Amino acid sequence: MQITHLGHSCLLVEMAGSRVLIDPGAFSEDFTGLRDLDAVIVTHQHPDHLDADRVPALLSGNPDARVLTDPGSVDVLAGLGVEAQTHDGVTEVGGVRVTPVGRTHALIHDDVPRIPNVGVRLDADGEPSLYHPGDALDADPGEVDVLAFPLMAPWARSRDMTGFLRRLGAPRAVPIHDALLKEAGRNLYLGQARDLGSERTEIVDLAGRGAVTFE
Repeated sequence: MQITHLGHSCLLVEMAGSRVLIDPGAFSEDFTGLRDLDAVIVTHQHPDHLDADRVPALLSGNPDARVLTDPGSVDVLAGLGVEAQTHDGVTEVGGVRVTPVGRTHALIHDDVPRIPNVGVRLDADGEPSLYHPGDALDADPGEVDVLAFPLMAPWARSRDMTGFLRRLGAPRAVPIHDALLKEAGRNLYLGQARDLGSERTEIVDLAGRGAVTFE
């Protein structure tokens, strides 16, 4: 499995001969030039996970890509001329099994209505498994080999982030949801993840590294 961090919560995952893009949002790098995608997954409708300005161009260049999403994003995508499929159990994307995990976005504030959020677990025979939670830390994907974890968010405290790492205890974890952090703050949160997260977990920072292979 190869994972490329395209900024914030956007990951390009290549496994079992398939190319899956997760959360192409407004805070991410330019992803419109990606080609040969088999699926585009949107965990929820917030702009930093679903860029309404760029996603149509992305999909026009990948007409055969399946679009899998949470219930709340279907109408948003339809308004952009994009036909999306709500997760209904496990979806096969080539040799990759996409399993929906969770239902609701983390609480931002009592005055902000909560929306659907569906994270995804990716599995393929002979490859490591990956869990991308979107914007929630309460769902249970089961044991996974690689965990994508939100490094910093308006809806989470740093102790929520480290508690998430401890609870799941994955062998490796990659930081996402980091676009609001300058370098000093990002290094501080990474240090907390390494020092206060799970002793069983290696933090693998993918920022700026291109495609990184996970065995």
